[in-house]
Formats: sequence, C-alpha cells, structure tokens
Amino acid sequence: MLTVVLAHALAACVAPALVHRVGRWAFLVLALVPAATFVWALTWAGTVTDGGAAVSVTEWVPALGLDLALRMGLLQWVMVLVVAGVGVLVMAYCAWYFAETPPASLAGFGLAFTAFVGTMLGLVLADDLLLLYVFWELTTVFSYLLIGFKPTDRPGRLAAMQALLVTTLGGLAMLVGMLVLGQQAGTFRISEILADPPAGTATTVALLLVLLGALTKSAQVPFHFWLPAAMAAPTPVSAYLHAASMVKAGVYLVALLAPAFAGTPGWHPVVLGLGTATMLLGGARALRQLDLKLLLAYGTVSQLGFLMVLVGIGTRTAALAGLAMLLAHALFKATLFLVVGIVDHQTGTRDLRELSGVGRRMPAVAVAAAVAGASMAGVPPLLGFVGKETVWAALLEVTDGTRGDLPPAAGWAVLVGLVLGSALTAAYTLRFWWGAFAAKTGVAATEVTPVPAPFALAPVVLAGLTVVLGFAGGVLTDVLDGYADQLPTGEEEEYLALWHGLELPLALSAVALLLGLLLFRLQHQYCRIAARVGTRFTADAAYRVVLRRVDRFSVEATGLFQRGSVPTYLAVILLVVLALPGAATVAVLTGGTEGGPLGVRLWDSPAQGAVALVTVLAAVAAARSRRRLRAVALAGVTGYGAGLIFLLHGAPDVALTQVLVETVSLVVFVLVLRRLPPFFSDRPLSVRRWWRAALGVAVGTAVSGFLLVSANARTARPISEAFADAAYDFGYGKNVVNITLVDIRAWDTMGEIAVLVAAATGVASLIFIDSRTSGIRRVRDIPYPRDVTKLSSQGGRRAWLPGPRTLSPERRSIVFEVITRLVFHTVMVFAIYLLLAGHNLPGGGFAAGMVAGLALMVRYLAGGRYELDEAAPVDAGVLIGTGLFVAALASLGPLVVSGEAQRTYDVYLYPPLLGEIHLVSSVGFDIGVFLVVVGLTLDVLRTFGSRLDRHILREEQARDRGESIDRQAEAGRREGAAPR
Repeated sequence: MLTVVLAHALAACVAPALVHRVGRWAFLVLALVPAATFVWALTWAGTVTDGGAAVSVTEWVPALGLDLALRMGLLQWVMVLVVAGVGVLVMAYCAWYFAETPPASLAGFGLAFTAFVGTMLGLVLADDLLLLYVFWELTTVFSYLLIGFKPTDRPGRLAAMQALLVTTLGGLAMLVGMLVLGQQAGTFRISEILADPPAGTATTVALLLVLLGALTKSAQVPFHFWLPAAMAAPTPVSAYLHAASMVKAGVYLVALLAPAFAGTPGWHPVVLGLGTATMLLGGARALRQLDLKLLLAYGTVSQLGFLMVLVGIGTRTAALAGLAMLLAHALFKATLFLVVGIVDHQTGTRDLRELSGVGRRMPAVAVAAAVAGASMAGVPPLLGFVGKETVWAALLEVTDGTRGDLPPAAGWAVLVGLVLGSALTAAYTLRFWWGAFAAKTGVAATEVTPVPAPFALAPVVLAGLTVVLGFAGGVLTDVLDGYADQLPTGEEEEYLALWHGLELPLALSAVALLLGLLLFRLQHQYCRIAARVGTRFTADAAYRVVLRRVDRFSVEATGLFQRGSVPTYLAVILLVVLALPGAATVAVLTGGTEGGPLGVRLWDSPAQGAVALVTVLAAVAAARSRRRLRAVALAGVTGYGAGLIFLLHGAPDVALTQVLVETVSLVVFVLVLRRLPPFFSDRPLSVRRWWRAALGVAVGTAVSGFLLVSANARTARPISEAFADAAYDFGYGKNVVNITLVDIRAWDTMGEIAVLVAAATGVASLIFIDSRTSGIRRVRDIPYPRDVTKLSSQGGRRAWLPGPRTLSPERRSIVFEVITRLVFHTVMVFAIYLLLAGHNLPGGGFAAGMVAGLALMVRYLAGGRYELDEAAPVDAGVLIGTGLFVAALASLGPLVVSGEAQRTYDVYLYPPLLGEIHLVSSVGFDIGVFLVVVGLTLDVLRTFGSRLDRHILREEQARDRGESIDRQAEAGRREGAAPR
C-alpha cells in the first residue's frame, strides 16, 4: 500500500516534465497510475469482503512510536475504488478538456492533481491518527493549488484561500481532538482504538473536535459556503475533488468512527442535526441558481449533508444505505460535473438562461446527464433509487427506537427533513437537465461545437455504471455487509434491492419525486419568493466579516506593539521572562526542591572564579561604556571569558568554537561601526537607562536561577553519559561533541544550518539590491592607476596582495600585507586539518568553516574588497546552497545502502608517507557544514565589508566633487551598485 502512495508521488514529480514533453496527452499517461491502483484494489476484493484487511506497517520514527501504518478494510477498499476509479476517468477527460491550454500552464496542474490523488489514497488507507492528519492537510494544500489553478484569476485565488482557511481551521481542531483521543486510548493506531474505544468526558470532547474537522472538510452547515466558491476551479477539479474524493473525506471519517463512537454524547445532535440542515439549505439554494456549475455545487452540499446523516446514524441498515449512496453519489455527481464541463467547453456558457436545444446537438451527453440526474433524484432502476429505498428503511428503524440513545421523535424529524431534502433534489435535478439541454421558448438555439467521442467517454462510462449497479443490489449487499455488520441491527435485516414490495419506503420515494416535480413546475414562483425573503446574513457574509475584523485587529495590534523601538521590544520580551518562568523560579528557590535544599558549588577550581570575575566586570563596563568601539571590545572580552570557562571545564572543542565565533563577530562589529557614530549618546544618564539597567540585572539573576533550578531538578541519569561509548561504537570517533553534531543528533544540526541559510538569504535580501555576484570583480580586471608603473608579467607570477592596485596609500599596511602572505595559506591548511581531524580531535566542519572565514577576513582587511573576490571568486549563495545539499546528501545517502538515514561507515587508508588515515562517511556532513559557514562568512564580508567600502568611497568622491551624497547614492543604485 505504501508503494501505491509513493507511485503517485513519483508520478507527480515527473508530471511537469511529461506535460512539457507531450502536452495535454500527458494526462493519459498519468492516468495509468490510478488505473493500476484500481486493478490492485480489485485483487483484494475477496479478502476484504470476507472480513479481512490488507495491512502495511513501516517504521518511521521508532523512538517515538511513529509508524507509516496503512490498513485497507472494506470501508477503505470502497473509498480506494472510488478515488482511483473516478481519478482515472477524470484524468483522461483532462486530455480533451485542456485542448486549448498551453502546456506551460498545465505543468503545475498535472503535478498537483496527481499528488492529490496520492494523498487522498493515503488519507483513506492511513491506520494512524497522526498519519491520517498529515494526508488530511496535504489534500487541503493540493486542493488550494488546484482551485487557484490560474494565478491571474482573482476569484479563483480568493476561493482557494477561503477553502484553505476554513478546512485548515477544522483540521487544526481535529488535530487537537486526535491527540486527546490517542492519549485516552493509549495508542494512535486507528484499528486498535476502534477495537477498544475509550470513554469519558475527554473522549467526548476529542470526538467533537474531530467532528469539527469532518464538518469543515465535507462542507456542512455553517461551513458549507467554501464549496460553491470553489467552483472557480477548472471543471475536472470540481468533478474529482468536490464530488468524488476530497469532500467525502469528512463523510469517510464519520463512517470510520461510527461503529465505535456513534453512541457518544453529542454525536447524533451534531451529525444528524447539521447533516439534515445542510441537505435542506443546499437543496433550497441549488433550486435558485442560474449557473449550472453553481447549481451542482449547492446540490453537492445538499448530498453531502444527506450522506453525513446516513453514515452517522450508527445502525446496520443506515451504514449499508450510506455506503451505497456514497458510491452512487460519486458516480452521478462526477458525471454531472463532467457534463457541465463539456457543455461549457462546447458552447462557451454555463448560464441556463442562454442554453437552448443543446440536447439535440449532443445526445450522448444529454442521455448520460439524464441517467445521472435520475439516479441523484432517486428514480428506479438506478443505483440512487436502490440506496434511497434502504435509506427510508433505516430512518423508519430509528423512529421505532432501534437506537436507544436516539429518541423516536428525533428520528421522525430527520425523516421528514430528508424527504423534503429529496424533493428539493428532484426539483433541482429537473432544473439542471432542463436548463442545460432542453429547447426553451423565446431563446435562440445555442451554437454547439461537435463533441469528440473520447471527451464524452468519462461521463458515459460513469452513467453506465450507475445503471449496471442499480440491478446489482444483492451483490452490493454481500460486498458491503462486512462494514455494515459492525453496527446494531434492527428487527429485520435489510438489504439493497430494486424491489422491496409495496411498503412505506416506496411511498416515501414517490412522495419525494412528486413534491420535486411540483417544485420544478413552480420554480419561477419559488425563485421570486426566495429572493424576497432571502436574508442578507449568510455564512459567506459572516466569513468576510470575521476576516475584516481579524485584519483590523491585526493592524491595531501591530500599531500598538510594533512601535519601531528595539529597546521596547526587548523590554517586553524580558518582562515576560521575569513574570512567568521567573516567578516560578522564585517559588522553587524559596520553597526548595523535592529532594531538599538546592545544592550550589561555586567552581571546580579558583581559575574558573577568576575568569568569571573578569567576565562580569567586562560586562558591567560594556554596559556603562558610551563609546561603541569600547563596548564591542568589552563584549568580546565576555565572549572570550565564556570560551575560557568552557576550556577549564574540559570542553576544548566547545571553547574553540566559542573563540572563533567571538573573533568573527568582533570583526563584523568593527566593519559595521564604520557607518555608526563613535558614541552611543551625548545625553546624560536618564531614569529610563537606570530602569533598563535594573531590568538587565533582574533578567541575569533570573537566568542564573533557571540554571540553578534545572541543574538541581535532575532525578535520572543524563542520557549524555552514554554518548562517549556511542561515539566510538557507532560514530567511529573520539570527539563526542563533533559526533553528537554530525551523527547522534545530525537532524538537529541539519535544521540549524538550514536556519543559517535562511539568515544568509535574509541578509542578502535586505542588503543586496542586485544579485550577490554583481559585485565580484577580480584584481586582474582593475585598471592600473595613472601614477603606478605597470610591471611586466613575463617571466614571473602575478603579484600577491597587489596593494597599489586595490587600496589607497593611506589605507595600506605593509606589515599586515607581509603577515597575510605568510599566514593565509597556513590558516587555510589548518582549516582543512580541523575539518578532517574533528572526528577524533577538537575541530569539525563548523570550526573549520570559521577558521577559513577568518582567513578570508584577514585577506580582505589586508587587500580590500578586490582581494577578497580574488580569494573567493564565487557567489556566496552557491557555497551556502551547495553546503546544504552536500549535508542532505550525506544524511540521506546511506538510505541507498542500508535503508537507514544518517548511518555512519568508516574506512582505513594507508597512503605512502602519511601513515594510517581513518575516514568516516559522516565527514561528508561536516563538509556540508563547512561550506555553509564559509559561504555565510563570505556573505557577511561582502555585505558589511565590500558594500560599505563602495558606499564610503562613493561618499568621498561626492564630497571631493561637491555633489550631494543622496544624488550619488541614487546614481549608484541606477548603475546596479557596480564596484568602482
């Protein structure tokens, strides 16, 4: 089963290239994947109908008990047949529907549509609540992409956003319910929860939250409004997502939970009450529509309410009728949507007032629509009629008290509501066929382009299945009994059939059809009356009001709190720290811990106390300093003090990293300070500054308290004690810190370097108006100044650090240039050494990257921005992206060999003269980290070094010429900030 889902994911990945290659015919190729799924599901027919199930469990995160658990019982099997079977026909239909659409516009559609089929299959096959939620939200995302298929279509974008917000809201509520339900049951495995369902108040609340997700997904009142708006999507999307698959996800979820939880308090009022209201409201709105697609959309809302009632009653007869109607609905509603697509495509309109005589021009399509509409209305001998006959029998059972938790009066209310809803269904079905195909008095015959036979094949096939299955009631009963038998049975064991005799269900069907015919005859009067009594307050209007209020609130809240003052932001954050965890810490410190008073040891050696004292004094002096450069230097002292403390604690690797980071930070600060005033402020100390100082002291004290409490709160042995042995046994190294970063918790490190990449991208987007590479210029491209004699390049190498060509005389330091020539290559070799030796000795990819970055900084400081580009003539973004790719490749590469990510392998090499070299596969991850850090350092140097150099030079030239600095800066922007 996992292979089925992955096959759709793979097909989705190749879909764009396939569409670009063969155009719209790619949909015929993509349809082979759901076709294979349909055939595969048929091979399991014997197993699932006999009460068995196909089960697949793949370990995902064993430590957390998360598995890719899939299960296909009878209910899931029916849904797979619907999802895959209708998917095949709709995909084939797309090949003709998009005949006039450029392939470039279809690439994304093909990807999203194929991926949606796969995620829908994953949803119905998931046997884990959390996995089901993942697929649930993926269907929401892909439906958003499909509804907003045309980026230039504003109604489509708004409808896509509306569907996304509403269904995501329900999905988040459902997630909370699933977490509580899994916690109450002691497992998230759905089959185990249904076999031994929990009870209690928490379970009831959890189920109501889960039902909220189901109601939003299946467009139940009051969340129904998103579905008609979603008709802005292309017709194949409406035929598949909004008729056969996505909107049935909520119905499926209710059907899945009903055997175990239908008797839970609140279940029936929510499911039956809202389902009945949805059917009536949707039917009433459908009968007023002039757009054929909107008519079907409201009809779909109505039918979804009908289905929700059937699968939510919780009796055997209702479950049997519910599955039959679910299958029937997929067939007739997909047919009708596909028919609307053909009519719109061949006539250019969906307005029923403008269509006349279309049925004569496309008879096959008109007949398919008539068959599907008759099935929807419940006309014999079609599948819809067979299902409705059993529906009435199920509702009559409820009125007799078959379910003790459902009063007979409630059963009668639901029965009356569904009969009226079925009458509305018959009325809007007649209105649909009349509006689409009938010849109308006073309306000119509509011009119709001939329909290609393959274009009409999908609706004809679906309509034919509706007829065939109408005569297969006995077979369907035998097939669907496996699910229905899980629920309580009434006095008589009902079955699906065309003829049950002259009984009350047949009379109810006749009443519904006659009332529907009467409503159709009075449709014009109905529309006028409905227009007069219609209320302005609708669910859609309420949604827009809520969005406007939320937007207004966000604007006001932003204006209140986002004042543009960094000190204010920091003060608010720090005050919250003091008010919440700080208060809790004070309570613990005053009351002590469960194990007794807090234990405090000031230091392990007097040297630690001395370093701490120097660090504190430097921090106090930095806070009191008025000069920026002095404050930065003193802050650096605190950083180096922290590094010394790490070293004295026996952590040389951490100390090395701290010192390197502090050094790089100091250089960057100094570069930035060139553009800032030398003093923070000339104003005397104010009361506000004393308050800030007091806040800083309070926060420092609170953080000390946090550390003290957390260190004394440990009751179990730390897991890190096992890291030393694990580092050698599994990571093949002795440097515990490095192996922890690249092996034991490599996924955390992967996330951290991804944050570094995001930070670099943010810096680039804020600073670089043009691309990063536009400022790269090699030394050899710089013309010689007029006052410098050009040396012959013959017989010798290019001069290293050619200061006369890169820096003005007053900015040169001959001593610095000589030292740089001596140490640069040594530092780079040292960086490579740290990279390779970090697995057993202090070092690693991060430290090596920082050392290499320092080497680049030295070369920049000695030779200027041109020498920096000479040392690293590469786009920093390329280095960063390559590093992230290499790290990901090193992490996922072992999957090919062992099927396990992040697995480490080692090898011993004995090259001549070098002795023994021990290499491990995780060094590839370290190389990725190295490239990311070097790229980030290079990005920072070009941002705060090279760019500022150009700005300073531009200002100096402007002052020399007496020009406006603003005018000169504007000229630089027009030139693309090219280096001078």
